[in-house]
Amino acid sequence: MNPTAFLSGGNRRITKIIQPLLTVVLIAAAQAAGPAVDRTVRVYSQPGRYAGWPANHGIWSWDNEILVGFSGAYFKWLGPDRHPYDRDRSEEPYLARSLDGGKSWTIEPAPELATPRGMYARPGASVAATDLPGPLNFTHPDFCMTLRMEDAQKGESWLYYSYDRGKSWRGPFRFPLFGQKAIMARTDYLAGGKHDALVFLTASKSSGAEGRPLVVRTTDGGLHWRFVGWIAPDPGAGFTIMPSSVRLSTGRIVTAVRHFDPNAASQNSIDLYGSDDNGATWRSVSRAVALTGEKGGNPPSLIRLRDGRLALTYGPRNPPYRICARLSADNGATWSPEIVLRDGAASWDIGYTRSIQCPDGRIVTLYYWPPGARKERTLEATIWSPGEP
Repeated sequence: MNPTAFLSGGNRRITKIIQPLLTVVLIAAAQAAGPAVDRTVRVYSQPGRYAGWPANHGIWSWDNEILVGFSGAYFKWLGPDRHPYDRDRSEEPYLARSLDGGKSWTIEPAPELATPRGMYARPGASVAATDLPGPLNFTHPDFCMTLRMEDAQKGESWLYYSYDRGKSWRGPFRFPLFGQKAIMARTDYLAGGKHDALVFLTASKSSGAEGRPLVVRTTDGGLHWRFVGWIAPDPGAGFTIMPSSVRLSTGRIVTAVRHFDPNAASQNSIDLYGSDDNGATWRSVSRAVALTGEKGGNPPSLIRLRDGRLALTYGPRNPPYRICARLSADNGATWSPEIVLRDGAASWDIGYTRSIQCPDGRIVTLYYWPPGARKERTLEATIWSPGEP
């Protein structure tokens, strides 16, 4: 017998056995892969400046191109219990753009997004709001829209739009009050067709104080809007604000809101509501996060993943200060334990996340961040994988 032939044949027989076993092991390992952070990227940091509140501005994406809005205020220490920015100087609108799925960013000043008055108004500049000259095309491949408010707790809101991925904007255009004392709009909308869209807003409560979420609709490209329904009950002494919404494959709409109840043991939470009739009526789905910390808690960013799960990100304002996520495989009825995307923040002044999913399945979560309690606030991005269902 040729020893070499025997060993060669033996190797072939062993290989035939090992290869299928190895394939099974690799498949099992891939199926068991859980959420994991890939990297964190600093998006914006300038001496003397305060980058803040991307949830107030909006996020849009086209494959690996991501655009997110944020405020560029001026840093000023005002004590441990206040946002440390200079109220005597204006908050300037900025955009951050990535062309590579969040790995690198460029910063674009956006003076076109200044408001006629209020917190985002340019000092000494007059910006007049007008009516839309014609219907918007919500399905245009490069369309994006933002709604900007006069103030977080009072006043009007205005609409702006772009057909070139936010490189240039038109606006401000008038937006209705829907019979309310104030509309405090952030950017949260779902297109239903070329001229059909739902917009999710916060209005003042019946008392005039902040706030209660609602949904409105246009079917003529924004020329006219109508009230559709209240998302949550009047919160009484507290507030329910800042909806973040997705549509499921079933057609149901699920909206996450920031809730504060001064009379409850868990004062600040993130709650989910669902609608099966395109926003006309809503029911409670779950309390996704029972406690989001002090200072009124933190708003949610809700996205629907390509595998059908929901991903929720937020920045708890209770120590240890951190950026977190939770996942749901049953349309928001139940949620995973907290996934810490980043910890070690120096202050409660944190979060206001916006998230999107890239073509490779990774999620990019943007937020503002305190490197030091008395240091400038920065805009950061954490790129992470949600793992397998």
